[in-house]
Amino acid sequence: MKHLPLADPGTPDLGGAGRFLRWLGRRQWRLLGVGIAWGILWMLAQAAVPAALGAGIQAVSDKDRTGFVTWAVVVLGLGVVQAAAGVFRHRAAVANWLTAASRVQQLVVVHAARLGTDLPRQVATGEVVAVTGNDVERIGNAFDVIARFVGAIVAFFAISVVLLNTSLFLGLVVLVGVPLLMLVVAPLVRPLERREREQRAMFGATTELAADTVAGLRVLRGIGGEELFLDRFRTASDAVRTAGIRTSQVRALLDALQVALPGVFVVLVTWLGARSALAGNLQVGQLVAFYGYTAFLVMPLRTVTETAHKWTAARVAATRVVSLLALERQQPEPTRPADDPGHGPLVDHASGFVAEPGRLTAVVAVDPGSGSRLADRLGGYAEGLVSLAGVPLVELTTEVVRTRVLVQDTDPVLLTGPVADLFDVPRSGRVSVEEAISWSAAQDIVEGLPDGLATDLPERGRSLSGGQRQRIALARSLVVDPGVLVLDEPTSAVDAHTEARIGRLLKQARAGRTTVVVTSSPLLLDQADLVVLIEDDQVVATGTHAELMHTHALYRAVVVREDAEPAATAPSTEARR
Repeated sequence: MKHLPLADPGTPDLGGAGRFLRWLGRRQWRLLGVGIAWGILWMLAQAAVPAALGAGIQAVSDKDRTGFVTWAVVVLGLGVVQAAAGVFRHRAAVANWLTAASRVQQLVVVHAARLGTDLPRQVATGEVVAVTGNDVERIGNAFDVIARFVGAIVAFFAISVVLLNTSLFLGLVVLVGVPLLMLVVAPLVRPLERREREQRAMFGATTELAADTVAGLRVLRGIGGEELFLDRFRTASDAVRTAGIRTSQVRALLDALQVALPGVFVVLVTWLGARSALAGNLQVGQLVAFYGYTAFLVMPLRTVTETAHKWTAARVAATRVVSLLALERQQPEPTRPADDPGHGPLVDHASGFVAEPGRLTAVVAVDPGSGSRLADRLGGYAEGLVSLAGVPLVELTTEVVRTRVLVQDTDPVLLTGPVADLFDVPRSGRVSVEEAISWSAAQDIVEGLPDGLATDLPERGRSLSGGQRQRIALARSLVVDPGVLVLDEPTSAVDAHTEARIGRLLKQARAGRTTVVVTSSPLLLDQADLVVLIEDDQVVATGTHAELMHTHALYRAVVVREDAEPAATAPSTEARR
């Protein structure tokens, strides 16, 4: 698909699962129209084959050599049309599947990026994984079957007309019998949808539990809680399995009816046609055509039941997608955004913290959580009045805030792929990748990789140690070179020698830029232009590291951990990692 990903996935209708699916259909109506046209031609070509075969056999019965040759050519032509239409119908079906699935996936990804840190606060990770993994595919399946479904309906009515003209009685049997068969299947749709929804909810919860268990495996091993969480996962997994069995029971019955009902119907119509032929009401060729029609009707009938199943699953999936897309940011975009304020002091009015332009400001928090909360507020990720150059962040668009202020978490995420791709980020152009790697003391990491920057990293960079991940992440932040860089414990997992070197290089790298470092490391604090002490989310002291060490007992206790109470609140290197 050359046009994927879509340049603009559009603004979805979130009024419900049905309205969302109809909106998707309208967004790709041309592609659906092409698929439907090929689907109709494909089905009609197949539906016409029994008539041509019957006419040819009748010609043989009548010893009409010319008629036999003519109808043989017609059957051959119908086969060619059927083959060609089938190829193009399938291509259109795949295109519809990909377009619908890609549109939904882009909507989810873009919305997740827009929500940012608000997403994990409102929805479980397992739910997002289930939506992007299973629900997207199920919605695509619904659009894949549309062309065959419409073709099946058109072919059914076309055959009904032919049968009515040939034999009123048999035509009525087919015309009335097929809808009756659909009525037998219809009552299964609601229970299947309900059980699909229950299984889907359990699957999301179990995925969340698995993700939490894997993420906390190291801690679980330390406290001996592996068996407890394993038992919890077994229980949740058994519940999903039970729900899956209950869903499969209805689905299996539906699949069985797809075979049994058309089969019984074919036998019935064939028997009635044979009796009519024996009574002299049908010719041999007409009987063969009737049998061919009824055998062919198995395909439209199965297509209709398949469509009911896939659209049931799609409605359940669309319900989950709509729920995710309906989530709102806790701090919505301003209706009348202010202009980009440019460079200026970054002020957190709640705590009284001020980061002056062009200075390296360090933050020491008595409670480490206070430092992380401050970092979130400074980046616009949490509620609180913060202003940049006198303009509140809530009055700026997210794009402007992200351009001006970059926050690096204490546990930075490294995405899977080549190391070089980590540096493929928006940047000022002032700092090269090589300079950033040098300033973050990460040369030894790159040199130790098998293929240097071309080396592929596994998920979350787990092949690297905690300190190595922090240094690579710091290099990435330095490449971006934002006007304001907020670093939350950037060296908590780095050894002392490397940490001292990073402290010296960081000041050089960020010369002329505003930098805020949340840390309690004396090696970094000694390089700061100004150090701010925060207690109970309030600024209680400011000064240089040397000044505060001599004049402020609480500051000294936090930094050198000489007081039991502050030391107990400060996390270890391992815990902060």
